[in-house]
Amino acid sequence: MRYRTLGSTGIHVSSYALGAMMFGAIGNPDHDESIRIIHKALDAGINLIDTADVYSHGESEEIVGKAIKGRRDQLVIATKFGMPMGEDPNRRGGSRRWIMTAVEDSLRRLGTDHIDLYQMHRPDPGTDLGETLSALSDLVRAGKIRAFGTSTLPASDIVGAQWIAEQRGLEPPRTEQPAYSILSRGIEREVLPVAQRHGMGVLVWSPLAQGMLTGRVRRGQPTDLRRARIFTHLSDERRIDAVEQLIPIAEQAGLKLTHLAVAFAIAHPGVTSAILGPRTMAHLDDYLAGTDVVLTDDVLDQIDAIVAPGTDVGRLDMAYNPPAVTDPLLRRRDVTNRSAV
Repeated sequence: MRYRTLGSTGIHVSSYALGAMMFGAIGNPDHDESIRIIHKALDAGINLIDTADVYSHGESEEIVGKAIKGRRDQLVIATKFGMPMGEDPNRRGGSRRWIMTAVEDSLRRLGTDHIDLYQMHRPDPGTDLGETLSALSDLVRAGKIRAFGTSTLPASDIVGAQWIAEQRGLEPPRTEQPAYSILSRGIEREVLPVAQRHGMGVLVWSPLAQGMLTGRVRRGQPTDLRRARIFTHLSDERRIDAVEQLIPIAEQAGLKLTHLAVAFAIAHPGVTSAILGPRTMAHLDDYLAGTDVVLTDDVLDQIDAIVAPGTDVGRLDMAYNPPAVTDPLLRRRDVTNRSAV
């Protein structure tokens, strides 16, 4: 297992991170099996576990908490806050009120007195970013968290957060967690260069493009209908075209497509770790079999020829869309001021 420094924190983490989203009701409800998966990952040298309060409504954190007993000091535990944790509109977002409650809930479920990396799961346009940074800075100074970061934050907001922290004497975000894969390379254009400029660690999620880069989604072959109904990107013809071109490259290099995909994600100098989310022991075994894979320049050039650097092929269903994109009122002038056509 290779280890890298998490940005400027001085914390060393494995280039493979164990994602815990699939532990619990939404993935693997068997706590004992999930704990065995976690232990095998740790035994293989993975020292970074990434979870979130919203994963199976806290159940994932509880499973991780059980698994790390007796090994806590050897591990880097990352979790996230901000997604809705119920119908109450105040049990979500980046307000100081919610952050102070959410961190105590996560600490209790994880069975620890501190969180190594506490991340804002999604941007919260309704809360002043300075308010969020102030609350998180207080948690660092209180010793409840060691560092904090963001997830899916646009590059302009990353710069804004760094500026606010500097101007107000607050702790800056130390990490960013964006989606990144061969099919989703948009962060190469601005997010990764900005993160590198500010000395931030980058933990990328979905290096397998939420199943597209497993080799199980092929043209003319049946796909898991349950997943296809949930994720429309699995039937995106543009993405399937790219996969069909990538498979022969992996075969010529003597690699499984999954190993090619993960090796690609951690090949970028701006990426610290790739988050892998196994649901079963077989999934973990497949990931671990590719830990030594390093892609040659020739293979990387062939990938660039299929998906150009800095571009996305379609979009992940779970990709973050800012209000400027999702709210038509922010993209259109007042109808009363429009000229009749």
